[in-house]
Amino acid sequence: MKSAAVVNYAPEKGAVELRDVVSPTIGNQDVLLEVANVGVCGSDLHQWTADHSWPVNYPVILGHEFSGSIVEVGQDVVGWEIGTRVVSETAAIIDQTSPMTRRGLYNLDPSRKGFGYGVNGAMTRFVSVPSRILHAIPDSLAFEHACLTEPCCVAYNAVVKNARIEPGDRVVVLGPGTIGILCAAMARLCGAEVALVGLAADHQRLAIARDYGCETIVGDATDWAMERDGLGCDGVIDAAGASITLQIAMKIVRPAGWISKVGWGPQPLGFNLDPLVQKNVTLQGSFSHNWPIWERVIALLSGGSLDVKPIIGGVWALEDWHTAFEKMHDGQVVKSVLKPT
Repeated sequence: MKSAAVVNYAPEKGAVELRDVVSPTIGNQDVLLEVANVGVCGSDLHQWTADHSWPVNYPVILGHEFSGSIVEVGQDVVGWEIGTRVVSETAAIIDQTSPMTRRGLYNLDPSRKGFGYGVNGAMTRFVSVPSRILHAIPDSLAFEHACLTEPCCVAYNAVVKNARIEPGDRVVVLGPGTIGILCAAMARLCGAEVALVGLAADHQRLAIARDYGCETIVGDATDWAMERDGLGCDGVIDAAGASITLQIAMKIVRPAGWISKVGWGPQPLGFNLDPLVQKNVTLQGSFSHNWPIWERVIALLSGGSLDVKPIIGGVWALEDWHTAFEKMHDGQVVKSVLKPT
């Protein structure tokens, strides 16, 4: 059977198109999912515009934020049945013998390959998924919301696992994209006072952050960071990716504070890191997620503690992928969601 798919076929700018592809076959430990919804990630846009900083196995079907139902089960799969509603992690290929995998940190396995760049992703009707990275979702969680479990897990890892927020902390989030807004929402759940910083062009995104109980700042966040005692905010989450935002973070964070960097950016820094040393600041990278994070986030989504509806700007048919990409790229919406079937 053939289905339409959004394929990134070369490393040049704009090398993405809708193609007919053969439905995947599954291995003994895999399941075949019929994709209900798939979110458009900033990394999908970066591959579309060819300004990404990671290796891609061309041609590849895009899409790693997805939800769906199991339609076929591999012969050695245990515990999963046809018809089960699920979401999937992104670590499609890992080395089971890697020291990081054995520690449960398979997201940091150097050989890891993910959907949408290392292997075919979910911007199509069917996707093959290893059963080890499946998570069941309740009927009460809509597919179009469940497909955003993955970016919520990125935010959870950056805010809960790779930062040290205490209730009452003042936290600045730099960058009002999907991850920035979700990081701000997650920090609010941790009990922090949060300011999300963007540019004048980000006014619609900043308005959404206010729905999550955040302060919003256009431009310089120094005054807000220094407001309490003049020393700076307790922590900064850099979700913007540009080099300059790390320099800003070092300026506004207090001595003995922390910076959690989750935004990607290929540009060299070009500035002095001495303030990081002088202020005794912890700089922590944050990448991806693992099994327990997914279970926690699904519980937050299912229980209503975390609501992703405000960030969804629309749901488009797969054939309208270009419109969905453009809407996000131009900043008209925070998150576009595709519906392959």
